[in-house]
Amino acid sequence: MRPFTAAIFVVIVVSIVMTAKSAQSQALNLVLPTDNDALFSGDGAAFYQYVERDYKGTKTTPWEGGQYGFVRDPTDTAGGVIFTRFHEGIDIRPLHRAANGDPLDEVRAIADGKVVHANLVPGYSNYGKYIVTEHRWDGSSYYSLYGHLSSIAVHPGDMVKRGQTIAMMGYTGVGINQERAHLHLELDLMFSRQFEAWYNTFFRNDPNHNGIYNGMNLAGLDVARLYLALRKNPALTIPEFLNNEETFYKVTLPKSRHFDLQKLYLWMLGGKRNEKSSWEVSFARSGVPLKIESSDRRVAQPELTYVKKSSIDSSYLTRDIVSGREGTAHLTDYGRQLMRLLIFPD
Repeated sequence: MRPFTAAIFVVIVVSIVMTAKSAQSQALNLVLPTDNDALFSGDGAAFYQYVERDYKGTKTTPWEGGQYGFVRDPTDTAGGVIFTRFHEGIDIRPLHRAANGDPLDEVRAIADGKVVHANLVPGYSNYGKYIVTEHRWDGSSYYSLYGHLSSIAVHPGDMVKRGQTIAMMGYTGVGINQERAHLHLELDLMFSRQFEAWYNTFFRNDPNHNGIYNGMNLAGLDVARLYLALRKNPALTIPEFLNNEETFYKVTLPKSRHFDLQKLYLWMLGGKRNEKSSWEVSFARSGVPLKIESSDRRVAQPELTYVKKSSIDSSYLTRDIVSGREGTAHLTDYGRQLMRLLIFPD
């Protein structure tokens, strides 16, 4: 037997450290979930499924409504026409159809992960039949969601590989017909693991059939822009990607041992974990949390502490989480409820 020398010990330690570092820095390495790759050629009409729009009596079918972001429900405001309805993901149109018009596109996992939820009853969600898969990158969990499926080929607990078939495209869910069959794809952060208790407190008359994987508990980032950014920089991480997002509003939360967001996404703290009297959370206009900072401000309930100046009422710009303009801006009733989720049950 070879003697256990100091040199061998150093090699072992270095190997362990490098392995751990590699695991923590795992590349996203995303793949598109269907055969439709027109996103990469810039052909939006070929990639995104259109929406049916009736605005002031004019009916149109703009493909832009299938994109991520504020792309639906145009409304006249003092600042001009704006789109007030937020779309959390992207709608990918089918490439293959059967003779009867049904979509035949396979739906594949966008990355290695674990199936954590499968909703088999279309009426239990606006997503229709849908799957949620958990991915671990840089020590945090992110969730890909695949909606409007016709059939599901995996079960919760299954480990899936990047590019593995997990379902078939369909048109289950509210407001979807055969002609507009598509895959709704999201890549989400989670707000809180206490979601079910919070939901049952504020929405008692509307049963939650999807546990913590209810869409209200998932904040979708701009997955199409992420795909394109990864083409330019394959080493890009989600924290780096979100670092380019503009902070649209900030909310200060009272100190709470139930503040789950800081535990789920340590990178939001920026390495600063010295808790003071409260936490100030920065949000993108989409509602995606971007940063957590300790604050000396003392609050008993969630309070709006910043909103970007605009001539348009903030309720149109923030999914009705913030209302008012500049000095009169405040959290709406729904906004206060949602922010309480972050520290629930306090």
